[in-house]
Amino acid sequence: MAKQTTQTSQRYAIGNNVLYAYTGGTPHRPEQPYLIFIHGVLNDHSVWALQSRYFAHHGWNVLAIDLPGHSKSTGAAPASVEDAASTVETLIAQLPAQNTVSLIGHSFGSLIALEVAARLGHRIGKLALLGTAAPMAVSDVLLDWSLNAPEKALHLVNVFSRHTLAPPPSALGPGTWPYGMGMALGRRVLRSNQQENVFHKGFVACNSYNNGPTSMAAVKAETLILSGTLDQMTPARAARPLVEAAQNAAVALQSQSIHAGHNMMTEAPEATLQVLQSILR
Repeated sequence: MAKQTTQTSQRYAIGNNVLYAYTGGTPHRPEQPYLIFIHGVLNDHSVWALQSRYFAHHGWNVLAIDLPGHSKSTGAAPASVEDAASTVETLIAQLPAQNTVSLIGHSFGSLIALEVAARLGHRIGKLALLGTAAPMAVSDVLLDWSLNAPEKALHLVNVFSRHTLAPPPSALGPGTWPYGMGMALGRRVLRSNQQENVFHKGFVACNSYNNGPTSMAAVKAETLILSGTLDQMTPARAARPLVEAAQNAAVALQSQSIHAGHNMMTEAPEATLQVLQSILR
């Protein structure tokens, strides 16, 4: 199947399946670099709505993807970080070779972005890892509930992923309810795949990935690790093994934090954007 393009999205053939990517609302231009956004467990492209639209209107060809088996992408959900990284590799292979590709990943997506950057070396221009950890251990309770009581697990994740139930007016607007938004998104993504439990499968993939420091040592791209000072899911100290691996391998690294919880893209969108701008200029 050939690539299908609209004003706001593109669809790429990955084997017999289709990978959906939101473009930020602008058509791609042949002279611009590519920027791929990779979401976390039980999320989709929509968590990047504010950041992806900004970069799409400021000189980047944006692809905010739905991982396989999530929302608008078909196929089986990735069983491991390595499987998901192979999908992103296949996507990048379809992009023009002369265009730089940069990666931004959050949580599970940060591990995927890291693995891709390690594999592709100088093909990746910049790498941003948000809410990352090595290892990214998932508690036995969440592993159990995500399989047997997903509504309870979803509630727990949304409580611990956010430092506030309602943002200040300058963030997302008066009356915005991040917790409710997160619950609605999680339910929608879970329902989008009736063949398997993408919630549990994603957590197992995070919990099973042990290659973080080794992959970081192989990265050639300038790298950002961004943590939330109020993150209870992947606190800044959990990224320390990646920071040390980057330092030992002389990877060009920025390590920063902002006043936010785990879901920083929706909870502190402007602060998240400003830090991303600093590495993507």
